[in-house]
Amino acid sequence: MHRDIEPGLTDRIREEISDPGRKPAYVHDLFSRIAGRYDLTNDVMSLGLHRRWKRKVLDLADIRPGHTVLDLAAGTGDLALSAAARVGSAGLVVAGDLTVGMMRVGQERQDSRDQVAWTGCDAHQLPYRDATFDSVLIGYGLRNFADLEASLAEILRCLRPGGSLVALDFAKPRVAALRRGYLAYLDGSTRLVGWLLHRDVEAYAYIPESLRQYPAQQGVTERMQRAGFVRCGYIELLFGTMAINFGQREAPQNGP
Repeated sequence: MHRDIEPGLTDRIREEISDPGRKPAYVHDLFSRIAGRYDLTNDVMSLGLHRRWKRKVLDLADIRPGHTVLDLAAGTGDLALSAAARVGSAGLVVAGDLTVGMMRVGQERQDSRDQVAWTGCDAHQLPYRDATFDSVLIGYGLRNFADLEASLAEILRCLRPGGSLVALDFAKPRVAALRRGYLAYLDGSTRLVGWLLHRDVEAYAYIPESLRQYPAQQGVTERMQRAGFVRCGYIELLFGTMAINFGQREAPQNGP
């Protein structure tokens, strides 16, 4: 067991995120506190690799000119802004998130040519019509959903037949010893980074605690299949410490 920098910190985080009724407000407050330096922290923690992984997400989603794309749990909009360049002027990207402060940072980065609409939304009850999007992208957001199954069902509803969900997130290495070592590393490194860059240990101590409760790459695949997604799978990155999950809404078969 790791030792808290702040006594009781781990227990407090676990208590908040274990309660589906309290988790959304807790996550909203947490990301509101770190919005200003969120992008810098991602670069520091991943040594810039998250940018390469997000390009992989966009490639897997097969985004084309004219597509309509949802970047869900968009945060500061890395995926949304990159997708906008791919859909072009004939397409549209919606960046949806609960945390207005995070989206404001993204809006400040937006070029006037980018076709991005920023909207407040809850992944458990998406405010979009059925079959609206060609693709739904999620970058480090699945762990934050209080009810993953309900969110997956909503995403499936909003996808057009043949449309895809592609989601990047922290993962759990399948080798037990590597998994334990990775979580121990996150326990220490996230607290250090949270303190150095935000003077907020809790903000990044949340990562390993949310990962412990997260079903990770294999569990997400199984939940996507139960929700009705087809052609589901995942790609492991960095020795299985990160993963990209993907799946599609089934398209009707062509007639004879």
